[in-house]
Amino acid sequence: MMSARTLLAVMLLVVASSALAQEGGAAAELAGARIVGVVHDAQGQPVSGAEVDLLAGPTGAAVASTRTQADGGFQLDAAALTGDSLVLIQRDHFAPARIALSGAQHSTLERRITAGFWIAASVFALVLVFIATGWLHNTLAALFGVGLLFAVSYLGVLLWPALFVFDFATALGFVDWNVIFLILGMMMLIAVVEHTGIFQWLAFAAYRASRGRLSVLLVILMLIASVGSAVLDNVTTMLLMTPITVRIALAIRANPLALLMPTVMASNVAGVSTLVGTPTNILIGSFSGIGFNDFLINLTPGVLLAMVGLVIYSQFSYRRELAAAGGTSPQLLEKLRQGARIVQPANLRKAGWVGAGMLVLFVAGEGIHLPPSVTALMGAAALLVWVRPDVEELIKTVDWTTLVFFITLFMVVGAIQEVGLIAQVAVILAALVGDNLLLAMLVVIWSGALLSTVIANIPFTAAMLPVIGFLTGTVPGAESKALYYCLSVGSAMGGNGSLIGASANMVTAGITERAGYPISYGYFLRKGFPALLITVGLSTGWLLLRFLVLS
Repeated sequence: MMSARTLLAVMLLVVASSALAQEGGAAAELAGARIVGVVHDAQGQPVSGAEVDLLAGPTGAAVASTRTQADGGFQLDAAALTGDSLVLIQRDHFAPARIALSGAQHSTLERRITAGFWIAASVFALVLVFIATGWLHNTLAALFGVGLLFAVSYLGVLLWPALFVFDFATALGFVDWNVIFLILGMMMLIAVVEHTGIFQWLAFAAYRASRGRLSVLLVILMLIASVGSAVLDNVTTMLLMTPITVRIALAIRANPLALLMPTVMASNVAGVSTLVGTPTNILIGSFSGIGFNDFLINLTPGVLLAMVGLVIYSQFSYRRELAAAGGTSPQLLEKLRQGARIVQPANLRKAGWVGAGMLVLFVAGEGIHLPPSVTALMGAAALLVWVRPDVEELIKTVDWTTLVFFITLFMVVGAIQEVGLIAQVAVILAALVGDNLLLAMLVVIWSGALLSTVIANIPFTAAMLPVIGFLTGTVPGAESKALYYCLSVGSAMGGNGSLIGASANMVTAGITERAGYPISYGYFLRKGFPALLITVGLSTGWLLLRFLVLS
């Protein structure tokens, strides 16, 4: 059974000389005193929302109460403190702990495996099955999972309290709103840009550059996606690239997925090289203090190796689809040529200025603690006010289906975090690696890559960060932050292994579905998992060379 460590540091702050102490264990009353403590779990992650009570004796009533904050800390009024007072700490999914007040104390909250644990695990597995088999739409599957969790937590507990998983406020806390509002802001901005004709112009320019050779065209699209993902982020890049790629494929009578799949996989790989390239890197950089240049220097060589392997694999994997393309469609090609012009140059210039400012803020925002989501929303708001489009029509272009999927999936994964399933996996990893840096690097890379095929990499990364922080402080040689880079490579490139592995995958699938070319979970797995093995394998070789040999 997994346990969570609780550190209760007791500080009695006497503000006046009216404190009375009696010998022989008699009661003591301390005017203006406070009990200050902090609650962490076994991985050093703060435990928020735990109820802390000061009891008047071992079996007495609570004379003061509070709850732990987001950082796990609390302050408790100790005016009624006596010699035999206890502190009682309680939280859902943990057994209560009673702590005697005799200076700084260490105690343990035992994790409870309740019926809610199995409910959360079962719902998570059921959602994955629905998504993998296509029996339910991705968004509907995740929404069904959340609805079931809330039904059990609010209605099932009336029959059996042990069924409780989490309440609505706790569920919202697991949603990464930075990602949600980043996507929302970029969707609105791109909706304005799309009406300028720039996408059509780029589509025709890419086709002309390839001179009709599909193998060359595929490489061009992958390179564009790579540069875009390194400068912006892979979600934004695919919001831009997917419409272009679909138009090109239809014009040359090719299956759009033969061009789109390598493109989105390239965006996931190349985004690893910069702080803003993937949502997971944003999380890692914020937690570990790794900056933009650190990612660039330590990961770019490995990313370049992975890109070479991905290009070769894509050419081989899609050789039949590319060869089967029936040449250009004269009608579609002529339509593409006629549409390959900028119809709103003034709006494009405005979007260019706003985009340049956003790029600066994406790169420099870490210095002023500016989240990418805020940059995206500010950019979208500025452009909309400047251009003054039809707002009602603009709102209709936002892919609300994808946004709802993100929100509900975060909650479903949050449920297994709440009941301790992800924490148990983390404990197993920590016990496995011991103090061996080589083994720790391999475990972090490949566990991240493989688990990201079944758990969306953003919540997985957030859950793993405290584990990596613990290992960085205990494994000799890990102070180079090598394990953070391993997590970056494993979680981001591992996103290529399945449809739900990365946000960019789901954004792309949402757009292609509306265009009539849905990407199923099984199809993505068949094409993406070999790419995962190739790219992660090549990047692993670079990381081992960088941190075990060159260092």
